[in-house]
Amino acid sequence: MVDIRDIEIIAPNFKRRLSGVTSTIIQLVPVQRALGQKVAVLGPGLPASLPSIRFRDLIQLWRAPAGCSYRIWHARRNVEMLPAVLLRDFLRMKIRIVFTSASQRRHTGWSKFLIRRMDAVIATSGKTAAYLEMPNTVILHGIDTKRFHPPLDRAEAKRALGLDPSKKYAGCFGRVRHQKGTDLFVDSMIALLPRRADWRAIVAGRATGPHLAFEAELKARVAKAGLADRILFVGEHTNIPDWYRALDLFIAPQRWEGFGLTPLEAMASSVPVVATDVGAFSELVAEGPEETGLLVPAGDLKAMVDGAAAFMDDPARLATAGANGLARVSQAFAIEGEARAIGAIYESLMR
Repeated sequence: MVDIRDIEIIAPNFKRRLSGVTSTIIQLVPVQRALGQKVAVLGPGLPASLPSIRFRDLIQLWRAPAGCSYRIWHARRNVEMLPAVLLRDFLRMKIRIVFTSASQRRHTGWSKFLIRRMDAVIATSGKTAAYLEMPNTVILHGIDTKRFHPPLDRAEAKRALGLDPSKKYAGCFGRVRHQKGTDLFVDSMIALLPRRADWRAIVAGRATGPHLAFEAELKARVAKAGLADRILFVGEHTNIPDWYRALDLFIAPQRWEGFGLTPLEAMASSVPVVATDVGAFSELVAEGPEETGLLVPAGDLKAMVDGAAAFMDDPARLATAGANGLARVSQAFAIEGEARAIGAIYESLMR
């Protein structure tokens, strides 16, 4: 716990279940603190390592911190906007409310009511901004480029994971389920690998509950195609950056996505990306002269096969796109840049 008198920004998390929003808070808060932003979290489901305040500390919100006119309450869900509105408008506490929206659908009437009462709104992508009916600032998510980076030797990175260093690997990482398009990746590899003896494929991620049968069916499909030794299901790993560093091509086959960090994680590892045009992928993956990968329509298996083949069959293009991806992430998508952009909004409201 930290003393709320030393805190200028509160990042509430009012859901226990791990989600993309929770993950964003976990990754962003340490970076914000390192940049001098006096932020603490509030609520359950967060690591004890994060600086936090207690609900009973909120009684002190009638007084602004030293040097500020207001504290910032940074909400990311309806359940976090509502109490902030009550604290500010009914109890007259000295806070200003920032809301980050990642939604890419029409907001409910209740959400619109709350969003209209925000002091500042951040959209995580241009697509998200299009659904907001009030002024907003687009700040794309960034990633930790110290954690996600290219290997010194890609063959050695493969060997360290027990993979064949003489082969090339295409990967699909994330939860194993229909929404994430894992079946599209598997089917594209079943189509591509028989005529490409030097390529292998990796599915890294976990299937849970109702999705276990989906995973089992995919494994059966791979076995039937005679590719069980070439399309590998490696499960969930905590050292996922090591698996990115072993790849030569990354496929993001999602049918739907709110934002989606996996293309950035791959690009930061100097790996080209073939991604469906969902979430923020069109704002992350560059096509054209500074190509970092390709975008294909969601659910279009043929387009995915053709896109992957274009890189598998062109080593020079594969290498160039990987180098371009690393440069793009380093210049535009480091998490420190995201934290600074958010900090500028905080400053405009606090002082």
